[in-house]
Amino acid sequence: MLELLSSWYKKRFSDPHAVTLVFILVALSFLIYFFANILMPLLVAIVVAYLLERPVVALTKLNIPRTLAVVITLTVTALICLLLFFGVLPSVWQQVITLTTELPDMLAKGQQFLMALPDKYPDYVSAAQIQGVTDNIKAYLISLGEGIVSQSFKSLVNLVALMIYVILVPLLIFFFLKDKRQLIDHATRFIPNNRRLAAQVWSEMNVQIINYIRGKVIEIVIVGGVSYIAFSILGLAYATLLAVLVGLSVLIPFIGAAIVTVPVCLVGLFQWGFTAPFGYLMLCYAIIQALDGNLLVPLLFSEAVNLHPTSIIVAVLLFGGMWGFWGVFFAIPLATLVKAVINAMSKHGPPEEKILPTS
Repeated sequence: MLELLSSWYKKRFSDPHAVTLVFILVALSFLIYFFANILMPLLVAIVVAYLLERPVVALTKLNIPRTLAVVITLTVTALICLLLFFGVLPSVWQQVITLTTELPDMLAKGQQFLMALPDKYPDYVSAAQIQGVTDNIKAYLISLGEGIVSQSFKSLVNLVALMIYVILVPLLIFFFLKDKRQLIDHATRFIPNNRRLAAQVWSEMNVQIINYIRGKVIEIVIVGGVSYIAFSILGLAYATLLAVLVGLSVLIPFIGAAIVTVPVCLVGLFQWGFTAPFGYLMLCYAIIQALDGNLLVPLLFSEAVNLHPTSIIVAVLLFGGMWGFWGVFFAIPLATLVKAVINAMSKHGPPEEKILPTS
């Protein structure tokens, strides 16, 4: 066994390029794991600057100076964020408040429905079982409300830090975009020269992530917009809030769609009961999800993320268990990174030894 491990180690790590790749990955993992909270503004600025690099490059190709291109890109991005903040967020927030005020009535209707089940199906459901279910739901909602209140107080305490981030992150983004070449040259001085495999992994990751993010943005807009139109036509309550949730659910493959089905189903059930409109709602929702999974996703991501669905689910479970929400959010890019590293390590080997002919 030890001989097998030794042979594998010599085969994979006799090349200094492989050692450099492992060193970079370990160093980045160490920094993120131990200093993520401290470096969060820096990490956010790096990610946003990476996403905005393409429009900046497109503007520079029009003979616009890079500094001016950065200013134009950041201005347009800020305007889009303000439009979303003041255009969509107020409606969503109002519907959240309305839903919160109507939640006790919904719970009362749900309890009445559940309490009627023992009379209809006495052989399958007992009153004690229904009472236990309702008690557990009430206890969960109370704890959830307490958690929201405590988080609100924490948010107020961290308001000063948030304001610092609002000022600091845009400044970092501006300088990352403006002085990209100088910063990269300074950073590469700390990386060994033997970085062919690292460059290969980055090249593959760069193409995959850009295509993935572009596809996800388009998917969110299309799925959310179509859901809003369908919900509004059907007259579903909280159409904007639910459409936003459906749109954002595509960020978490497979699991997101399953989770967001619950609020859509419950709101429709409390509004209409088991009637024809509720059936139309679930039919429309099923059609939207089917078209998204079988038409939109293959069209948008045919060249973006070449990962098997099983690999995606494993990545969501693994990275979600390690890093919570952010692990789920970045599951596919991280899975793509793992795949790129495996491809790079498997395709290279130690330099072949020349065997001299014997006479």
